[in-house]
Amino acid sequence: MLDSPLSGSVTQRRRAGSNTRKKVILGVAAVSVVPFLLSTFAASVTIGSGALEFGQGSQQAVACDQNVFIALGQEWHANPSSDDSSNGFFRVRTATISNLNLDTCGGRKLRLRMIDGTSAELVIGNTPDAKVLQVVLPATSPTSNITDSASLALTYLTGEGQPITGTLAASANVNVSGVSVYDGSPLSPTNADVMFYLDPSATQVNVNGESVRRATVETVNNPR
Repeated sequence: MLDSPLSGSVTQRRRAGSNTRKKVILGVAAVSVVPFLLSTFAASVTIGSGALEFGQGSQQAVACDQNVFIALGQEWHANPSSDDSSNGFFRVRTATISNLNLDTCGGRKLRLRMIDGTSAELVIGNTPDAKVLQVVLPATSPTSNITDSASLALTYLTGEGQPITGTLAASANVNVSGVSVYDGSPLSPTNADVMFYLDPSATQVNVNGESVRRATVETVNNPR
């Protein structure tokens, strides 16, 4: 059975005789940018260093919601070489923002970034400048799941927030029924999952999970 990069890191620490696990440091940031960006919530979760299990991370929010969570999904990406036919890595398949209250966050733009160990933004799209994935949350809380990425205005942005035109490798869903990816709790408009698929085809965007050290979520209150 293949281990994830994170479980491997945890195993190595255990072999070193450490029985303690580092606590996740919750980062909270509020940013105000005139004239459009009224408020932003951001938080950091340690992922690639093995400080927590892949797919978990608690965050505090200071904008439209007081408490959200990030869950990163992984899958094996085969990358055989002439020396090792079994070579590969665990790619980031999905990033899900859970426990999001659409009643208070409706109409806002929701942005996702991933940061590596050097504090550089990772490319998460199919062009070198694609450092951000963005959707526009529905202005009215939906009564059923939204699976049409176009209706969510899914797009790539540069790190500076400029839109990138072209064909998307990504897709996105807003789920208000079923159960949460993060903790299995019942979904609702006040406990929604917004799920980003970096590249469902796994042919263009393959981010190595070991390179992701932080995930940052932002809301922007200028939906147009």
